[in-house]
Formats: sequence, C-alpha cells, structure tokens
Amino acid sequence: MTDIQNDKSRFSLGDALRPATIVALLGAALVAQGCSSTTSTSTSAYAALTSPPKVSQLTSDQRSYRIRDAAINARPQPQQFDYASIYSSVQDGEVFVPAFDYTKMNSRYLRQQVRYFGPEKPGTIVVDARQKLLYLVEPGGMAMRYGIAVGKEGYGWTGNSVLQWKQKWPTWTPPAEMIERKPELKKYADGLKGSTDNPLGARAMYLFKDGRDTLYRIHGTTKPYSIGKAASSGCFRMINQDVMDLYGRVGTKGQVLVRDYVNNDMIASR
Repeated sequence: MTDIQNDKSRFSLGDALRPATIVALLGAALVAQGCSSTTSTSTSAYAALTSPPKVSQLTSDQRSYRIRDAAINARPQPQQFDYASIYSSVQDGEVFVPAFDYTKMNSRYLRQQVRYFGPEKPGTIVVDARQKLLYLVEPGGMAMRYGIAVGKEGYGWTGNSVLQWKQKWPTWTPPAEMIERKPELKKYADGLKGSTDNPLGARAMYLFKDGRDTLYRIHGTTKPYSIGKAASSGCFRMINQDVMDLYGRVGTKGQVLVRDYVNNDMIASR
C-alpha cells in the first residue's frame, strides 16, 4: 500500500461524505443561478480531495515512518547466506570442526546481515546482552549480526572495552573458583589445549579496559545449541563457524560495547 493510500485510509466515511455534500450543494446553487460551470467545479473539488497530503500535513508519527522507510530503502539489500554452506564442516588447521545443524536453531540467532542505524563506526562490536545478539558494524550503514549465549559472567558487566588480542584454538584454564565448584576440572588447572573439547571453542577474543584484562571473552563453544539462551558459565559464546567468521572480520584494538539492551529502532533486517 502506498503512502497516499495509507493517508487516505485514515479518513472516516463521515469525513469523506461531508466535502462531497458541500460540493453537491454548491453545484446546485450554481445551476440555479444559470451558471454552466458545475462539472468543472465538481472535478476540481474531487481532485483536491484525492491529492496526496503535503509533508507539513503529516503527523509527526507519519513523518518519522516516512523518513525511516526512505533511510531503509537507501541502504543496500542485506546479504543472503547459504546456511548449509556456512555451517558445514571444515578442516581448520589440525582441528576438524563438525557441521552445525542450523535447522535446529531459531533462525533469529543465525548469522545475518542487517541495516544498522547506530552511531558506532565500522569495526565496532556491539553486544546486546539481553537479546543475546552481537553486531559487527560495517561500512555503508550495515552490520553483521550473530547469535550468542551469555553466561553469568557476561551478565555481570556492561560497558566499553577494547579487543586487545585474539587467538585461534586457545588454551582454556579454568579459574580457581570454577575448580572449587567443580573439582573434576582440577586436571585442567595447567590448561586445556585448543580442540573441539575446549570450552573456548575455535576462537577467543580478549576484552581489555584501560590496558587491563577484564577477563571477559568472545569465544566459541562446545555447546552450540545454547546460543540464544542463558548459559551456566562463560562470557559471550558463539557457534564455532560464526566465531571463526567474526575473527576473520575484526582486527585488534577495535571497540567492544557491551549493552544491556540495544534499541530495535537501530536495526532493520529487511
């Protein structure tokens, strides 16, 4: 439906009848006075009723939606992904990464490109902890969006940080408090080398603030179906194929903004 049709639909039947009645009465009066301009007068009146409203006549809501639609249409079409391909198995160095059955996942949390209207510059990572989504801001008003799981460690912090360094197939060393909760992890006190059994998954990106390690990480996972849910532990975990993709797109020293909530008005997926 066009904007004109939308605006016309806002008139009630009574609103439409009253101008028509006035036109008819004017026409009758002109005939009674011997004028022959009844037809042209009716036509011009009807044209006035059906002409599109001027911008100044729109309500503030109508203007904002029109501006937003124009902004959305000015952006490129989001990239479409072949999920069977991007989530297929892959040999990554010495480690074989099994395929991820994306059909079992809510499509909201699968990788997708969206139109992004936030103020952040390209290369910035924005984490929406509440909705469990991560955005990598791209040039041209776009962003790559990934589903994440947020562990209790990730829930405890929002703020700005820097992606100080990143690592492929990182070694995982459980913190002392985790070993205390789960004594069976003591065997990994000296570290568990990178593998598909490693809780950090295929990649890890380390977040620093003011030059100090925040101990928060963006990393892969051995439990991909936890994406979109509240995890029992960990920071911001991703499907291994997605964290590998993100790793390849970002450099070090990029800004990472962890937010409790990102306004949906800043994103458009269509």
